[in-house]
Amino acid sequence: MPGIEVTLIPGDGIGPEVMAQTLRLLDAAGAQLVYDRQEAGTGALARYGTPIPDATLASIKRTGLALKGPLATPIGEGFRSVNVALRKAFDLYANVRPCKTFDGVKTRFPAVDLVVVRENTQGLYSGVEHYVDEERTAAESIAIVTRKAAERIVRYAFEYARRHERKLVTLVHKANILKLSQGLFLEVGRHLARDYPDIAFRDLIIDNCCMQLVLRPEKFDVLVTTNMFGDIISDLTSGLVGGLGLTAGANIGEKAALFEAVHGTAPDIAGKGIANPTAVMLAAVDLLRHVGQTDVAERLNRAIRGALADPTNHTGDLGGAATTVEYTDAVIRSLE
Repeated sequence: MPGIEVTLIPGDGIGPEVMAQTLRLLDAAGAQLVYDRQEAGTGALARYGTPIPDATLASIKRTGLALKGPLATPIGEGFRSVNVALRKAFDLYANVRPCKTFDGVKTRFPAVDLVVVRENTQGLYSGVEHYVDEERTAAESIAIVTRKAAERIVRYAFEYARRHERKLVTLVHKANILKLSQGLFLEVGRHLARDYPDIAFRDLIIDNCCMQLVLRPEKFDVLVTTNMFGDIISDLTSGLVGGLGLTAGANIGEKAALFEAVHGTAPDIAGKGIANPTAVMLAAVDLLRHVGQTDVAERLNRAIRGALADPTNHTGDLGGAATTVEYTDAVIRSLE
C-alpha cells in the first residue's frame, strides 16, 4: 500500500536525534507514510544562505503536510522566526496545542485536559513594526486583527470542540484595555457562539485567565485567543502537564498542515543522545489523525503514554536517566 507523502524537516540542535527516533517508532507502528526530507533553520542558512530554501517551500506546497523538529532563530537580530514565516507562507491560521496530564509524570495537577487554539497569522506577530526616529530611540509594533481572521479561528475552535465532544470554549482577550483590536476579537466570538448552542461559551481577560489556569486548570476545555496571548498561554499550559518536551503543536490551514515539536533546539544537549523525543512523536500522532490513519495514531498515543507511565523510562528533563534511544525502545515495546 503506497504511503502518504510528508515533507520531513528534522530541524536544528536536538532535532535530528528526536526525529530519527520518531521515524523508528512510526515504522514500528506500520504508519503508511513516505518522507521527502528537506532543510530549514540555521543549518539551512549556513548551507543555502536562507533559513527556508525554495526546495523546502516547494515540497510543502506539493505534499500539503510537514513534520518538523525544532528550528533555531537568532534573538533580536537576523531573519524573523522560521516558524512564523512558514505559517504565513501557507496561511496556517490555526495553531492547536492539546495538553493532557500523563500518568507517571509528576505535576501539580492530576486532571488537566485542555486545548489551546491560537490565531496564527495576525496580532502583534504580523511583522508590522518600525523605528519611529532615525536615532532608533523608540520603536512601535502594530497588532492587526481582522474580522475575517477572527471569525475563522473562533469558528475553528467551536468546530474542534464539537468534533472532539468538548463542552466549553473560553475566549481569552484584553478588550478592557485594547478596546478596538481585542474588542473586535471578542465581538466576533460572542456573535459566533450563538451558532453553537450545544457548546458553552465564556470570555476571560488574559491576566485572569492565566491566574485561573494555575489555580484550577481542570475547569478549562478549549481556549481560543489571539496570536501573542496564545503563544504565552500554550507554553503555560504545557508546564501544567510536564513541560514543552511533552507537547506537540499542529498548524492548520486550508491547503497545508504542519506538525511540530514546540520546544527549542536545546544546543547544550545536542549530540548527547539524552533528549526527550515525545513532542515530535506526539506531533506525528496528530499528523496521522489528520490524514485519517486513526488506528495507528491511537496505538502510538497509547504506547507513548504507556511508556511514560513508568518513571524508569523517563529522560533527564523528566527526572529520569533514560537515553533518547532507550526511551524510544520502551515506547516500541508498549506498542505490543
